[in-house]
Amino acid sequence: MGKVTGFLEIDRQDRKYKPAGDRIRNYREFIVPLPEQNLRDQAARCMDCGIPFCHDVKGIKGCPVNNQIPDWNDLVYRGEWEQASQNLHSTNNFPEFTGRICPAPCEASCTLNLIEQPVTIKSIECAIVDKAWENGWIKPLPAKQKTGKRVAVIGSGPAGMAASQQLARAGHDVRLYEKNRKIGGLLRYGIPDFKMEKHHIDRRVAQMEAEGVTMHTGIHVGQDVTIDELVEGHDAVILSGGAEKPRDLDIEGRDLDGVHLAMEFLPQQNRRVGDESNDNVMPILASGKHVVVIGGGDTGSDCIGTSIRQRALSVTQLEIMPVPPEKEDKLMTWPNWPLKLRTSSSQEEGADRAFSVLTQSFEGRNGQVTGLNCVKVDGSFQPIEGSEFRLKADLVLLAMGFVSPVTEGMISDLGVRLDPRDNVLADTVSYKTSHEKVWVAGDMRRGQSLVVWAIREGRQAARAVDEALMGETALPR
Repeated sequence: MGKVTGFLEIDRQDRKYKPAGDRIRNYREFIVPLPEQNLRDQAARCMDCGIPFCHDVKGIKGCPVNNQIPDWNDLVYRGEWEQASQNLHSTNNFPEFTGRICPAPCEASCTLNLIEQPVTIKSIECAIVDKAWENGWIKPLPAKQKTGKRVAVIGSGPAGMAASQQLARAGHDVRLYEKNRKIGGLLRYGIPDFKMEKHHIDRRVAQMEAEGVTMHTGIHVGQDVTIDELVEGHDAVILSGGAEKPRDLDIEGRDLDGVHLAMEFLPQQNRRVGDESNDNVMPILASGKHVVVIGGGDTGSDCIGTSIRQRALSVTQLEIMPVPPEKEDKLMTWPNWPLKLRTSSSQEEGADRAFSVLTQSFEGRNGQVTGLNCVKVDGSFQPIEGSEFRLKADLVLLAMGFVSPVTEGMISDLGVRLDPRDNVLADTVSYKTSHEKVWVAGDMRRGQSLVVWAIREGRQAARAVDEALMGETALPR
């Protein structure tokens, strides 16, 4: 432990945002990093608890990848940044991703969160990896010996990237397949650049290629190549394609122009920022429009921030759930992730929010949406009589989450068993599907989840595959 009395002497200080008026003018990241001495002071606040709840030890809801948080906090406090990077990378392949877009369940589980002063774990994590890149400490780690085994990984989101990197380092010939033109999955095409710029992905791709991962982009497995061909041509296949089937809203007016799924809207802007073609699809833009976002989660917030940057006239976000409490009952919830009212950076930029609202129908003129007919609901989601109202809208974005993987095509062709929610069925030890040569990891197995869970599952599936192919494994879980 570094400074024994640090948590008593030093107040929590976290990263700040650039002013909203400045940051909405572009799509660049806008978090202002802390100076090094401030980071060392914040790391000194770590209590090195007897039971570090931030770890996810024995099922405690902290960090899913089991980051050794007290260890690298101590190293940062002592100024041993390179060793901190080595420790961090021993459990997390891509801490620059989690340090930017993970909601930080580790901080919710921090013992100091009992007094609303958790250690700034996420900021310290991000600072460690950023400093490691700046100083050239992150290098390719190619295997010293090849195994002669071939593994196909289908889907290049964080689960697929993590699995591919781990297996390549174990000496296997890894082929990573991605249906889009560039590697990254929803990290690239779903997360806006103002939350995570894509050069972070690009340099990891370069590292993985140097480690022996072969990237196959623009190949949609199940369409451009059959899954049977990949199974036959490889010793193992990992499915890591994510949960891309959206939750839709089947109500009157759904077919009007201007009503779109969030994942029809967000990838277009990400491609524009990345100088990538949108393949002549009809552009979906919020410029000069009254925008309504239906759905109160992270995807909804991403739609808000993107709409504001496109110069929407107004942005309103609707949520069917009741407004959460402003502060949780910590003695009831800690160290679990609490349900409480949170305001994202995008919501702060100028969105109106409404809770307990059900959209009953869309209305339009000449085939174009012009408004929503809504009603307030009670705690049982039943309409409250007399609470009907109308919202003006030129663009409606449906951001109500994802229900399962897309099962048509590759999954149905493969014939693997599914769970009751249409996720590919596998446990969290073997990650093995009902097919003898196929494993699954990430959202395709567990359903819509966080980037940190995807990295965890990719790493653990890689270990399971390595052990199945070689009879033993040195890869960590």
